[in-house]
Amino acid sequence: MTIFSDIAAYDFMQRALVACLLSGVTCGIAGSYIVARRMVFLSGGITHASFGGLGIALYAGFSPTLGALAFAVLSSLGIEFASRRGKMREDSAVGIMWSLGMAIGALFMAMRPGYASDLTSYMFGNILLVDRGDVIMLGLLTLFMIIGAATMLRRIMYITFDEDYARSQGMPVMMVAYAMSIVVALTIVLSIKVMGIILLISLMTIPTVIANTLTKDYRWVTLLSAVIGVFGNIVGFVLSYNFNLPTGSCIIFILTIALICVKVLTLCFNSIPKV
Repeated sequence: MTIFSDIAAYDFMQRALVACLLSGVTCGIAGSYIVARRMVFLSGGITHASFGGLGIALYAGFSPTLGALAFAVLSSLGIEFASRRGKMREDSAVGIMWSLGMAIGALFMAMRPGYASDLTSYMFGNILLVDRGDVIMLGLLTLFMIIGAATMLRRIMYITFDEDYARSQGMPVMMVAYAMSIVVALTIVLSIKVMGIILLISLMTIPTVIANTLTKDYRWVTLLSAVIGVFGNIVGFVLSYNFNLPTGSCIIFILTIALICVKVLTLCFNSIPKV
């Protein structure tokens, strides 16, 4: 059977395909924000801090997604508050949350009875484990982000590139900053099963880097990042299915090749003498 017939025949394959589409859009939109604000390290800190929530949830026996979600949101708000009001460098706050989350997660994983066989799926992703609840939450988040990008993109752009100017125009800089931190945290947690904690940061940065190579317009960067994210997810998913390889690794492999090709083509095009 081909992948298309399997998608038509099995619900879990359909959920995996939809998760690829939705996570590509959300990570692309969120990625354009974190790359523009030079917050890539922040997203990595939130991703790894969420491991603490995963460990606590698995130990206590409730939903790992909810545990990771709570930990990620609190970590993102804590980092934002510490860097803005706590007079602490943002990279220092990220480093503390990063290591603290991983330490808490490792502690509670070690306290669990038996072998933690599900740990690998959260660290490196397992898209076939995406359930109906994950798809619904991803769908709602995607809809919210599309509506937000369509209505608030100009304000977000001003705040991203020049907070002082945005503040002088009466824009709610602090509220938007905290709201975007929560959105980034939600995007990270709801995409963990697709990419895993280790690889997720790449899905939020590589599409935006590719888009930024093609255009400097923030609006187009946001749109292209979502399109490239979806492309990388779908092609990586098909590749992993056909060759029985980890989906997250295949997605990063495809996106990296795309980045190299775009960089080389851009370099060659720019080297052509202008007539």
